Amino acid sequence: MARAIRIHQTGGPEVLELQTVEVAEPGPGQARVRHSHVAVNFIDIYFRSGRYPMPLPNGLGSDAVGVVEAVGPGVTEVQPGDRVGYLLGPQGAYADVRVMPAEVLIPLPDDVSDSTAATLMMKGMTAQYLFRQVFPLQGGETILYHAAAGGVGLVACQWARALGVTMIGTVSTDEKAAVARAHGCAHTIVTSRENIAERVREITGGKGVPVVYDSVGKDTLQASLDSLQPRGVLVSNGTSSGPVVIDTMQLAMKGSLWVTRPAMIHYATPRSHMLAMADELFGLVRAGHIQGTASQTYALADAALAHRALESRQTVGATVLIP
Repeated sequence: MARAIRIHQTGGPEVLELQTVEVAEPGPGQARVRHSHVAVNFIDIYFRSGRYPMPLPNGLGSDAVGVVEAVGPGVTEVQPGDRVGYLLGPQGAYADVRVMPAEVLIPLPDDVSDSTAATLMMKGMTAQYLFRQVFPLQGGETILYHAAAGGVGLVACQWARALGVTMIGTVSTDEKAAVARAHGCAHTIVTSRENIAERVREITGGKGVPVVYDSVGKDTLQASLDSLQPRGVLVSNGTSSGPVVIDTMQLAMKGSLWVTRPAMIHYATPRSHMLAMADELFGLVRAGHIQGTASQTYALADAALAHRALESRQTVGATVLIP
């Protein structure tokens, strides 16, 4: 038996229910993992609210770390006793223990703690594919990154600094601006009192930036487009403020701009890609370029409180549930 958060209908944080569930023995190609830390990501809110549909009833969460307890027939990727993390696979990470496809489990280095891995598994791998695959940064660029003090944002600040990239980050408060700068963000824009595009043009001497990473969506769309150089790229990697609707003629008028909406699954598969991404991430952790610390921790039973804090922008950095 295990404790797990389940949802029977979509809605607000109140739909999250802590239940006792049966845990099956792992079948062919599967492994049973006992979690030590479960990450809370904004995408979890999309599934809970119904923005991203899934069958109901269902579990929630896609990102956790723990120890392999047992493996099923034919499993070669991991063995009992291995410390692992994952960010792909079916929903249901908000649990003490669960059965997972072994092919999505990532072995953790001995010198990277469970706590650090839990804050970096989804968020660090997201920064990796955004910065190294979607729009590969070489160093020397100036970029605009929205929500720079969020969970992915603080990793992005550190990764940009390690690459020699000048990052302009948007934040909602002066307090979050200070946190982002402390993590490597070169310039911050406080959106409650500053015009994003005007500040970007000021910082770049009127040129604009070659790429904008925008996880906010509707509220920042126009500012993102207005911050780009001709033939610049808008990486729309989230919609926390609402869906993005783009008039393609506007892209032409603003400089033949490009827009992409990437998804992790298309960059972290096949397994060899996922392992290479993790190797690069953990290499930067070992080198001291990236640190991962949970800024907020909650008990598994308090998952609803974690969601309320995240949705209301009361959080900074990573949020983790402790089973």
